[in-house]
Amino acid sequence: MMDHLICVDIQDREIGKATKEECHKKGLLHRAFSVFLYHEGKLLLQRRAIGKYHSGGLWTNACCSHPRCEESLTEAVKRRLYQELSVVCSCQEVGEFVYFHKFHNEMYEYEYDHVFIGQYYGEISPDKEEIMDLKWMETTDLSESMLHNPEQYTVWFLTAAPMVIKKLTGGK
Repeated sequence: MMDHLICVDIQDREIGKATKEECHKKGLLHRAFSVFLYHEGKLLLQRRAIGKYHSGGLWTNACCSHPRCEESLTEAVKRRLYQELSVVCSCQEVGEFVYFHKFHNEMYEYEYDHVFIGQYYGEISPDKEEIMDLKWMETTDLSESMLHNPEQYTVWFLTAAPMVIKKLTGGK
């Protein structure tokens, strides 16, 4: 069942399982996570590969995915950081939120998203199937860009990034 995602209720309690395809085609609420990496006032952003099944070419956080059945969030975060970026880094959860977005008639994102941050500065080797570009961005510059160019960012990033920026800057 490792390929199945965890379906949850609005309070993140497990209520079942479904394939990734089922979750996204039927708009089933499922558990997800978004990971942000930072150092010296900068956040690592990735630009999603054009070939991704949604949000290709948009900027977003370091990595994101879903824990599989029988996998903890911590295990899933470590797995995806390594798979997407070849990064090993400890992370802590800083918040969570639910979002729903309809991309088109057969594609929905309905996720209970857990937000993690980790301090990292070292070698990064992005998976080219997942990521077309990377950049480190000052939080002040990122805040301005999100304000004036929200269409350049993924829908979940627009909710998660302000939460992370506030945590990293002490609410300033």
